[in-house]
Amino acid sequence: MTAAPYRLEASGLHFRRGQRLVIDNVDIRLNAGEIAAVLGENGAGKSTLFRILLGFLQPVAGEVRLEGRPLRSFSRRDVARRIAYVPQMHVAPFPYTVRDVILMGLLPATGITRGPNAAESRTAEAVLEQLRIEHLAMRPYTEISGGERQLALIGRALAQQAGVLVMDEPMSGLDYGYQVRLSAHFIRLVREGRTILFSTHSPDHAMRISTRIIVLHKGAIVADGAPADIVTPALFQALYGVAVSTATDDKGRIALIPDIDGHCPPGR
Repeated sequence: MTAAPYRLEASGLHFRRGQRLVIDNVDIRLNAGEIAAVLGENGAGKSTLFRILLGFLQPVAGEVRLEGRPLRSFSRRDVARRIAYVPQMHVAPFPYTVRDVILMGLLPATGITRGPNAAESRTAEAVLEQLRIEHLAMRPYTEISGGERQLALIGRALAQQAGVLVMDEPMSGLDYGYQVRLSAHFIRLVREGRTILFSTHSPDHAMRISTRIIVLHKGAIVADGAPADIVTPALFQALYGVAVSTATDDKGRIALIPDIDGHCPPGR
């Protein structure tokens, strides 16, 4: 009996911009029910890696496979049925309402030749309710705050109902309440069998919700494993050049404690 294919995988990825190697021999394999966080300093290649996994960029070497098949064998519409994407930044060319932005997540299934039917409208309303942004439904996307736009993009991805959710810094610009509620929602999704891959600059957030942490440094994966095995003071000193210690609470959760005093100028 052959093993089930990975839901999303990449092997031997290389990508260059001019003479600079941006992605260096990256291998990733993700199964259903995983939530993997990608950590890395600015410029580590996180956004580029995500765009390769989505098929927006073509590597100079290596291959991406989706459900056991080469990604290039899928049409763009078929990819969108299987992978939903939350970009780091997005500027709408037209003042769509927030509800319309969320309805765009249904386009891979419905096409663009007709308006939403009753069931699709209910899906959009359910997403608005899940994210607690019903009050934004008829607001123009171009006239709301950056954090609210981020919620609309997350809503669009959730409406897509894809098996894989790829998110580039999804919590950027969100207040603490939304971060907590979304974290809980993402955990529910992976328990239902979805796969989530997201990047973050918050190691604490990665440890709080991920089943796995992948560390990208100068385009290469330097660590990949369970959060408790990955999060060490030595890693953060090497990666970010800062000293940290760790503490574990009575539920086994790890917290990072940065040595802020050690980085203050003398006399302060």
